Amino acid sequence: MSKKDDNKIENEIPVEELTETAAEAPEKKSKKKSGKKSKSSKELEELKTSNEELNQELSELKDKYVRLVAEFDNFRKRTRKERVDLIINAAEKTWVTVLPVLDDFDRAKQNAEADDNVEPLSEGVMLVYQKLYQTLEQQGVKAMESDGQDFNPDFHEAITEAPAPSEDLKGKVIATVEKGYLLNEKIIRYAKVVVGK
Repeated sequence: MSKKDDNKIENEIPVEELTETAAEAPEKKSKKKSGKKSKSSKELEELKTSNEELNQELSELKDKYVRLVAEFDNFRKRTRKERVDLIINAAEKTWVTVLPVLDDFDRAKQNAEADDNVEPLSEGVMLVYQKLYQTLEQQGVKAMESDGQDFNPDFHEAITEAPAPSEDLKGKVIATVEKGYLLNEKIIRYAKVVVGK
């Protein structure tokens, strides 16, 4: 554009309009800035709220994760313990079926040791008896000692009560009808006993 054209443009726009537009310009700029400020403060508030929500969600997820890890750890420990118990007590049913044979052996031995019995228990049968008890003890099966002990319903099953032969045997086991057995300290059969009263 030439100088002539510039002068022509200036002449065409009245000076009053130029001064008005010049005065309005800063107002428009300040309105734009304040609009930006209000817009940016709203965005900032939204970002803060969003950040708080995300932090809360993160803490909830962390809490769930920690609980899940703890639960899994407990599950792993419990299954390991159950597996060990299962291995240790796997033969329980087998030993329970053998116990009546032991009872018969005990009765035969008591019969042979009685004073009025003429026929003693043969030495071979006695060796078999001892060997069977030793084998069971090696496998973790042990007979409970009940005679003379305080009656304990956790270990004994009372068949009947009988008068105690002496005052100190009241409330105690005076006779064992059927021995109780433990397999690795777990009761596999309760002792059937007579309690003194």
